[in-house]
Amino acid sequence: MGNKTAPVEFILKDFSDEPSYQTLTFTVFLVVFLTALVNNVLITVVIIQTPALWTPMYFFIGNLGILDTCYISTIVPRLLVSSLAQNKKITFGGCLVQLYFFFKLSVTESTILAAMSYDRYMAICNPLHYMVVMNKKVCMQLAMISWMNGIAYSTIQTAIVYSLDFCKSNIVDHFFCDIPPLLHISCSGTKIVEIIVILLGSVLVLPSFLFIVISYFYIVRTILRIPSATGRRKTFSTCVSHLINVSLFYLAGTSVYTRPAPRSSDLLQIKISAVFYTVFVPLVNPAIYSLRNCELKGSIRKNFNRITGIFLLKVLHSFPLKGFAIKK
Repeated sequence: MGNKTAPVEFILKDFSDEPSYQTLTFTVFLVVFLTALVNNVLITVVIIQTPALWTPMYFFIGNLGILDTCYISTIVPRLLVSSLAQNKKITFGGCLVQLYFFFKLSVTESTILAAMSYDRYMAICNPLHYMVVMNKKVCMQLAMISWMNGIAYSTIQTAIVYSLDFCKSNIVDHFFCDIPPLLHISCSGTKIVEIIVILLGSVLVLPSFLFIVISYFYIVRTILRIPSATGRRKTFSTCVSHLINVSLFYLAGTSVYTRPAPRSSDLLQIKISAVFYTVFVPLVNPAIYSLRNCELKGSIRKNFNRITGIFLLKVLHSFPLKGFAIKK
């Protein structure tokens, strides 16, 4: 590492040092983590197992389920260890790895959301060409571009953090390794880093958001031209889930990354915002897409009933029924 100054390990600072609050934190986040994990895995498995759902829209929802599963697994398990075992230390290398996967998954998700908006645009604005344009090859290419976009962004951001000097402190006032709190304890000049972070966001993240906005401009314009109020309502309902997802994801993220070098007074607000987009969004996404989608909800119910039936049959066959013969 040459003349680079970096601590051997960081100390992550979560929400409270009080044991009672930490027990509460552990319990709440454990329940949220398991719920999000089960729901996202369930949706992904149901989409894979149900041929009727092998369409572009469900292909991207499945990708979103995989992303949210990995996304919340990157952040919450370390928080649980910190709360339960009082082990708040993370190595410098571990911090970089967590930062890398966090950015990789979050940027990939933003690009997947843009791909989903294009899918909705084609379905509503160009329905006659929809099946021709949104074929299997195009969907795979859009997913591949999303993942590659995340890899490029996270690699550059992680390299930036690696190049920083940390001589002020090794205490990161956050529950995971993120750019704003790391810049806060860096003794390197952060102005150039701030500019690079903003430029990277402008080149690799902002286009996804602008693409979503433009897509929905044309979608709304097409919906307003539908003469029937019932038709307008029915068409718009296919976009509601995606719009809610986009709003939750981008509103929380922009409140943090528009100011990459925060003051000490901003760090609590950054933690709260981070909980929103790292924990809450992966938790509610399955509910958003399943509750408003009768097709997906029906497939989940059908698969659940089938699995439950198989499980009950196995339980019944495991009992020694011969010992329960009725005496005359």
